[in-house]
Amino acid sequence: MTSRKKLILNFVGFELCWFACVLGGAHGLVWLGPLIVILFATWHVRRAVYPKSELCLLLIGTLVGSLFDQLLLTSGWIAYPPSSLPSWLLPPWMMALWLIFCTTLNVSMRWLRIYPRIAMAFGAIGGPLAYWGGVKLGAMSWLQPSYVALALAFGWGVAMPLLSKLSTVYDGYVKA
Repeated sequence: MTSRKKLILNFVGFELCWFACVLGGAHGLVWLGPLIVILFATWHVRRAVYPKSELCLLLIGTLVGSLFDQLLLTSGWIAYPPSSLPSWLLPPWMMALWLIFCTTLNVSMRWLRIYPRIAMAFGAIGGPLAYWGGVKLGAMSWLQPSYVALALAFGWGVAMPLLSKLSTVYDGYVKA
């Protein structure tokens, strides 16, 4: 498969999974996104040159990102629609979003590795915009909008270059 096809499949797969998670979370289908993400992430890891390395990246990134989002939830700055899960616990579809995001680090967002300042700006702008998209689709609420926007911009501004750097350590794709 050509590099261009890998990039396109990775990007399109990410977008489809993002919508499955967010729309599923918004409409009480909290299992839909994680199911689709697990299928895509499994396919992604199986295609890697070094699957164990890629899996490590996905797990570390998902853990760190989920802890960040759990902090926002615990702080009372964000809320998710009611479900059968405890309201104080980060929904699985949010964790799945981190997992699917991490599949892009060694493929479609690999280029950010050599541009840490661009990665920082990309995170500081793109992170909050993605969450705002979730708000507009009904998947979450920002209870403290100013604090949330600043926290997301700061958190993603720090996380993006760090995750890009981590992807060089755990590069399961070597070259996309």
